[in-house]
Parts: sequence; C-alpha cells; structure tokens
Amino acid sequence: MIRSVVRGTGAALPHRIMKNADFEGMVETSDEWIAQRTGIRQRYIAADDETTASLGEAAARAALADAGLTPDDIDLIVLATSTPNNTFPATAVDIQNRLGMHHGFAFDMQAVCSGFVYAVTTADLYIRGGLAKRVLVIGSETFSRILDWSDRSTCVLFGDGAGALVLEAGEGSGTIADRGVLAASLRSDGAHKDKLFVDGGPSTTGTVGHLRMEGREVFKHAVGMITDVIEATFADAGITAADLDWFVPHQANKRIIDASARKLGIDDQKVVVTVDLHGNTSAASVPLALSVAVADGRIKKGDLVLLEAMGGGFTWGAVLVRW
Repeated sequence: MIRSVVRGTGAALPHRIMKNADFEGMVETSDEWIAQRTGIRQRYIAADDETTASLGEAAARAALADAGLTPDDIDLIVLATSTPNNTFPATAVDIQNRLGMHHGFAFDMQAVCSGFVYAVTTADLYIRGGLAKRVLVIGSETFSRILDWSDRSTCVLFGDGAGALVLEAGEGSGTIADRGVLAASLRSDGAHKDKLFVDGGPSTTGTVGHLRMEGREVFKHAVGMITDVIEATFADAGITAADLDWFVPHQANKRIIDASARKLGIDDQKVVVTVDLHGNTSAASVPLALSVAVADGRIKKGDLVLLEAMGGGFTWGAVLVRW
C-alpha cells in the first residue's frame, strides 16, 4: 500500500518582529490585552522585498535541505495561500521557477487558514494515485498586506511567514503502524462566509480589500467544528486521543487551542503551541508550528501527529500523520 511519508520540513520568517507593545499608540490596545485574549506576544511582518513567493521559496529550500533532496527530485508543488503575489499566475509556479524547477507541475490552493491541511490531503491523493512521487507542500502568507491597521480587533492577530514539508511515496502495510498520512477529514460551509472574509476582490470591487472578522462568532463555531473533523479522523484511523503523541493545531488563539484540546481529551503536554511567537499566519500556521516542534526534537520519527485547522469560509479539516 502506498503511503505519503514526510521526508523533510522547513520554515522561513521575515526579518522584522513586531511586539505587542508596538501597537500601543497605533490602536487602543496593550501588550496585556492582546496576550490575555489571544496568547500572542509577537508576530513577524514582511518588508517590501519579502513576499509570499520569496518566503515560500526559502521555506521550500529549507525543507529540501532537511530531506537531502534538490528541486530535481520534486514532481509537484502545492502552495496553500490566501495572499498570492499576483491574481495570476499561481504563486506556486513563481516558486517553482525560483527553485530552478522546469519540470512537473505546481498550483495554489485557497482554503484560508485550513489551506495547509487541505494541501497535505491533496498531495497525499496525488501520491497515492501515482501522479507524483515527491511533493513540496508549502503554506506561505503575507497577511500584513491585507490588514486594516486601524482595526484593533484584527491587526494585532496576524503575521507573515512560510512553512513547508516534503512528502514522498513509501510502502505501507495498511495499518496504523505505517509511516505517513493515515487519515484525513475536510469540511466547509459557505453559510459562514461573512464571519471571516476580505472585503475586496477582482470580480467584485477590483481591489485587494482588507480582512474583516466577527471574532466572537468565529470563536463560537471554532471548537465544535474542530472537534467534528478530529473525531471523524480518529474514527477513520481507529484511534483515540490517548494514542496521539502530538497535536499541532492552527495557531489562531490560545484559548481556542486550549478549549479544543480539553474537549477532545488531549493532554496539554502533547499540544504544540507557537501562537505566542508567530501570531496567526493563516496557511503558514501549521507548518511553522511543525517546523518548530521538529527542530527542537519534540516530534520524532514514529510519532503519531494530528494536524488541524479552521479558516474563513468556513473551512476546517484534520490530518493524521505517522512521522
């Protein structure tokens, strides 16, 4: 049985760090207010010469180096992003070109904060279907470009960055002991579109627009929706929360992370939290958290790791991986 096995991970962050205190004077807020309500202490903000493509390229190169591979070894690039360099072409083909890769194929995937989970699931299907042997899965965002910096309810939450992993075809026996992607569950419901969206676009306003969010509504739905897909993934794999080694959730809000883990019965010591370091980086959130936990030695070969995210749309999903 073909499985999609993780071969390497990597990350890239802009050079500029913006602390909570830096918002004081810009909007009516404080370090204490932001940290208490979100768990965020800082975020990275892209400079003019740092883009979704350049950050994605850097994360991809780091993942390739970690895997001991070159761009020549990759068949497909799937980039999860809501902040592309251009309306078209896909930013994935820009990254493909930056890597000097002139074979294979590349495309963008737009599912907002769930984008990386959707992208991993998509890459897994390409591998299991025999259309690719090795895939670069990237989450890269420059959300600072679409923030309304006068809106304290949103501008303090988001940051920029990129994370990537390399998936490759591997043999498995079809059991939970296999390495690689073991199970996944994806959902969406467009009825919630107006709760988290950008108020612009080529087909409507002809502008980029700014991020708008009904924070209380998002929080109200988040825990239940997250629980839904995680329980479906557990059922598909035939496991329980007790079997997990690590839970790597979307890093949007520490209170949502804590409430989700508590409802699912996941031990706090098994939860990877980086929201304090990066803020909400949308599709880059999960791979950035993964890269931190792999680099510091927490996530090791053979560990059972659950990835989860929820984003605008609403979209939400979970993927179970044996590292």
